[in-house]
Amino acid sequence: MSAAPIALDQLRRAPKVELHRHLDGSLRPATVLELARDARYDKLPERDADALARWFARASDRQSLPLYLAGFEHTIAVMQSADALERVAFEALEDFARDGGVYCELRFAPHFHTRGVGENGATSRALDQRDVMRAVIRGCEHAAREYGLGWGVIVCALRHESPDRSLAQAELALEFREHGCVGFDLAGEEDGFPAADHQRAFELARKANFSVTVHAGESFGPKSIWQALHHCGAHRIGHGVRIVEDVARELDELGPLARYVLDKRVPLEICLSSNVQTGAVPSLAAHPFGFLLRRGFRVTLSSDNTLMSATDASREYALAQRAFGCTLDDLERVTINAMKSAFAPWEERVRLIYERIKPGYAKLRGELGLPPRAPYGSRT
Repeated sequence: MSAAPIALDQLRRAPKVELHRHLDGSLRPATVLELARDARYDKLPERDADALARWFARASDRQSLPLYLAGFEHTIAVMQSADALERVAFEALEDFARDGGVYCELRFAPHFHTRGVGENGATSRALDQRDVMRAVIRGCEHAAREYGLGWGVIVCALRHESPDRSLAQAELALEFREHGCVGFDLAGEEDGFPAADHQRAFELARKANFSVTVHAGESFGPKSIWQALHHCGAHRIGHGVRIVEDVARELDELGPLARYVLDKRVPLEICLSSNVQTGAVPSLAAHPFGFLLRRGFRVTLSSDNTLMSATDASREYALAQRAFGCTLDDLERVTINAMKSAFAPWEERVRLIYERIKPGYAKLRGELGLPPRAPYGSRT
């Protein structure tokens, strides 16, 4: 792979699909400040939007998943009302649409937003989880009408919480499957919290013919990915970068798990910036994305958390271009990988590929004076 650099403002015109974006990690800094004022939450480390953005970026870039997650204390604290949740969901999809977005899945843990208590004695009625889901879905529906986006929400359970809680979260996701909830996820620290502990929740989802993704292979190795696939029945793997520990790269020999992921076309939801910031990889140069793409794995690119990682989809595409020499053809392939792997209905996926993604890339090639795309081949 090699490519002449494409400027960031030009990359913003490329159609994009995000499968891995956390709602509570993708707030605008100014919105955090305004919601904190409304909730009388006084624990924010900064009172200026630019300074707050820099604080979140610094706090997240410590090569540790637990440290990366620490900043969510502040965003979750200001997302405790229906109005706040609806606003945050709308703005997340609005930002994505302005970044060339075509389809986005937003994930979050609804039970984090049921406290109903602000700081300094400010109180509000605690939402129940159904209130939370309805508010987020309203925000997504508003953005979809305004910008013509495809979207879905994914309910997250947490590895460190009880299997009973996970089961309840799966039940909640299924309750809203006809209203915009498209999948169920397991997130949080992997080391010491095996996915197999939450098998009942995933059995419920699978038996209900529901879509499943699992954070795995981020802070723990291939065994975590194996459990996500074979105990949880994951259709996609969140991050999954440590699959390369099952590959003898110098010999280009795949171990049995890597071969399974490749052959079964298991999508990997890769997030370049956060993978470095959480310590999933030691550096961008050491990231296996380029190898996985060349080897034919079904890799996708997402921002993970735009606030925490000071990024967006276009910046992730720019990183892939700069660090791995990705061409516009490569980025189109990654986008189509993601759209094929989305938890949207098949008809919607096909429509967006042929009506939005392929024409959008063809138009951008014309603007840049690039030749038509080479045949796709089989590596999608």
